[in-house]
Amino acid sequence: MMSKYDIYGLGAGLVDTEIEVDDAFLRTAGIEKGLMTLVDEARQIELMEHLKDRLVASKRASGGSAANTVIGAAHFGAKNYYSCKLANDENGDFYLADLLAANVDSDQGQRNPGITGKCLVMITPDAERTMNTFLGSSETLATSDLNLEALANAKYFYVEGYVVTSPTGRAAAIAGRQHAEQNAVKTALSLSDPGMVQFFKDGLKEMIGDGVDLLFCNKEEALGWTGSDNIEQAAERLKVDAKQFVITLGADGALLFDGHNMISINGCEADAIDTNGAGDMFAGAFLYALTAGQGFEQAGLLASRSAAQVVSQFGPRLRPEQYAGLKD
Repeated sequence: MMSKYDIYGLGAGLVDTEIEVDDAFLRTAGIEKGLMTLVDEARQIELMEHLKDRLVASKRASGGSAANTVIGAAHFGAKNYYSCKLANDENGDFYLADLLAANVDSDQGQRNPGITGKCLVMITPDAERTMNTFLGSSETLATSDLNLEALANAKYFYVEGYVVTSPTGRAAAIAGRQHAEQNAVKTALSLSDPGMVQFFKDGLKEMIGDGVDLLFCNKEEALGWTGSDNIEQAAERLKVDAKQFVITLGADGALLFDGHNMISINGCEADAIDTNGAGDMFAGAFLYALTAGQGFEQAGLLASRSAAQVVSQFGPRLRPEQYAGLKD
């Protein structure tokens, strides 16, 4: 039976505000550079107050790691579904409209009162992204938010590692993985952030269970997850947790394992100004290519080109017209 969806994604529903800052601001504000840090709403409002003079140039966009991946894959041509938790507020309306505009299905049903999650994305001159996230309604993402029928009719079930921070979100990821396994749907997970590996490793292990079909991570996450000193050792140890995997290496490309062979993908030249969303786009392009019947090397080449394009402009996603050129 043909699958209705290429990718069923599960993750946070966050409205991003991206702002350019310098390292001095991060130090003064006590923000750890390069990581995603969870904050309460009061702390986020405090930061926004400090940044109010810079908000003129900021941009609002729907986000969340898995959402960026699913939307990116959809723009390439994949048919996708996304489950998240939005509140019945203006940001929730904005977010849902953005999903639908990308032709991503999502059944939000009757959204509850509350506050849709928000992420403050701070970009320093070296293109590094630092995120302070107030999860809002995303903190209550739960098993009941899964659409099991849609999940069973997908080629891949894809989960962002960030959901590990919420007990109910973690339970939803585990239930989704189990349902996928029972219905011969391939499972894919991104470790998402070095902080998730450092502070939530046990929860991530629960989400991975006996192993996923495809794991995405960057070099720092791979080394931290496996306790390795070098990328070759890390790649060998990752085989315990995933049948196939992708380790992104920034400007140096990526190391892929297709279940049989290691494949090195060269990086593409890029004038990097904003690394926010690079890994998400890599995963989206890669999953699109796999679900379209392409091999690992082809998928890696498309993903590398796509990630290079993302880091050369502001924001975690490309403009709709940019995708066709990358496929050529």
